[in-house]
Amino acid sequence: MSGISILGIEGTAWNLSAAIVNETDVIAQTTATYHPTAGGIHPREAAQHHANHITKVVSETLKKGGRNINAVAFSQGPGLGPCLRTVATAARALSLSLDVPLIGVNHCIAHIEVGRWKTPAKDPVTLYVSGANTQVLAYRKGSYRVFGETIDIGIGNALDKFARSVGLPHPGGPKVEELAKKATRYIPLPYTVKGMDLSFSGLTTAAQESAKKFPLPDVCHSFQETAFSMLVEITERAIAHTGKREVLLAGGVGANSRLREMLGIMCEDRGIDFYVPEKQFMGDNGAMIAYLGLLMYRSGYRTSIAESKVNPNFRPDEEKVRWIPEEFDMFKEEEINDQGQIASGAEAVITLEGNMVMKSRVSKRYRIHEIDETVRRERTRSEARLLSEARRCGVPTPIIRDITDFEIKMEYIEGTALKKIITPHLCQRTGELIGRLHSCGMIHGDLTTSNILSIEGKLYLIDFGLSFLDKSVEARGVDLHVLFQTFESTHENHEVLIEAFKKGYELTFLGALDVFEREKEIGSRGRYA
Repeated sequence: MSGISILGIEGTAWNLSAAIVNETDVIAQTTATYHPTAGGIHPREAAQHHANHITKVVSETLKKGGRNINAVAFSQGPGLGPCLRTVATAARALSLSLDVPLIGVNHCIAHIEVGRWKTPAKDPVTLYVSGANTQVLAYRKGSYRVFGETIDIGIGNALDKFARSVGLPHPGGPKVEELAKKATRYIPLPYTVKGMDLSFSGLTTAAQESAKKFPLPDVCHSFQETAFSMLVEITERAIAHTGKREVLLAGGVGANSRLREMLGIMCEDRGIDFYVPEKQFMGDNGAMIAYLGLLMYRSGYRTSIAESKVNPNFRPDEEKVRWIPEEFDMFKEEEINDQGQIASGAEAVITLEGNMVMKSRVSKRYRIHEIDETVRRERTRSEARLLSEARRCGVPTPIIRDITDFEIKMEYIEGTALKKIITPHLCQRTGELIGRLHSCGMIHGDLTTSNILSIEGKLYLIDFGLSFLDKSVEARGVDLHVLFQTFESTHENHEVLIEAFKKGYELTFLGALDVFEREKEIGSRGRYA
């Protein structure tokens, strides 16, 4: 099918944008941006702005690009409900008046696909950072799976919230970036990574308090360095977990030069490729909606009027991807190199010395010295302490032989990662294991199927680098949420696996039902709620 042209309309939040694209280029694009008089975005005001400008925006786009289009694509979600409804109404009217099909697209996936279109990226791990969204995604067997995300607010909203609190005008992100360049020192702020998920609320509050005592440029610098280090770390975790060889940066916050620099350093050190599309394709734009609409049109997608209801909480992993026919091998076996190195994870190098393993937390060039040394030292000490404590609670872990500031020498567990041999039976056994851990007041903090090893059916729990002591239902719920998210992003029969895990967890942890309920609530915390 050749000569396809698609009209796309974007209007999930600030930007109202319409574009016409064909197979190779953007034919026309027109944008009108909502600017609040004070504070952050006001959904009804933004929707009214879109309603006031949509006729002009679409008319100018059709005038420049022509009315000979094959379909009308629109952002069906996620986004702000009033804004989404305004754009959807216009898209329906255009579809009917032009007598062409309607295609509702996922806004998050559109950011990824325009990046793949406008860069050489083929099968990347994508760091998607915008006002309300912060996610690490990768394609896997017909879906874009979410490997990690914020459990509270998006990085863009965190930056804007902090900026407003210190009197900086909207948009806050660029102002914070500029002030950060004038900093003279780093001020310690909370660094909160939970497996492949992260949290910005505590960091934002701490930065607001610090701004009352320290020069604003120093606080802006510290906020950026802490937040971006967290983002790059979870991206590297997804790379280590999946074995993919490309990173794509998407979303409006991706315009930040320091974030780009840090991701570029991480990719260079791992010997993988890093891609960023042109700035015009980073923020919300009509071209990305039109291009995803084109991919979906070619693959047979059509959205009836009855199916065109907007979905403010439309997650990217809910969309079936039929336009990527290739299947990529996500998991590659680690090989022992000449120096005895058997793995290079997100934060450590594992080296085999006879029947012992040396886990070395290597310095990360993308992090400033103050953050890097603190994170590495604290995680090494905590890991050694909690590895031993877990064994005393009946959870099999490697035996520690020696420890220094950044290295742990321990028993070599020559097992197979659960992600490669996963079954419902092994998931039930995993549930029993984590139930024992939680009963002793310990949170693993990085529960993925890469960190559970099996030797002839006996399971071992490894990598306690993010572990901590906490008996709260919230902490236990987050621990399970991280694991369940790994099941969902990596394994096809995840519902069966999760149920098997729960069955085992109930056998060894008395308050299991409360934790399951909290995990469910954590999973439903939408960025646009």
